[in-house]
Amino acid sequence: MRVQEAAFDVGAELNAFTEAVEGAGAVVSFTGLTRDVAEGDMIAMEIEHYPGMTQSALEAIRDDAMARFSLQGALVIHRYGRLVPGEVIMMVATASRHRAGAFLGAQFLMDYLKSRAPFWKREITERGADWVAAKEDDESALDRW
Repeated sequence: MRVQEAAFDVGAELNAFTEAVEGAGAVVSFTGLTRDVAEGDMIAMEIEHYPGMTQSALEAIRDDAMARFSLQGALVIHRYGRLVPGEVIMMVATASRHRAGAFLGAQFLMDYLKSRAPFWKREITERGADWVAAKEDDESALDRW
């Protein structure tokens, strides 16, 4: 579980995670990229957070996923700071004895991270800067859990 400003190597993180988990028959990973959600002219996205609050929230989400889906392991790495379109913003990896748990655990983590992780995102465009509002689709995705 890490919240960091620096870029990271997704392949190296996945390899280290896979080697560290015991008793797993499946590992699922998801890598999120910063995308231009503005009108095609985003220069950068700035992500802010409160360190203690964010770490606690991410740990609670991870612990919930571990219990619900009998995971052998779960990894969440999320960046903050200034990112440009195409940069890796976050990664989730889950491990379980069977693929269903690993897939469900990863989906659960992604849905909850998107809606409940305390990050604030601001898009910087040629027209100025705007905070990214929560999306109804992201909130409604939680209904399945």
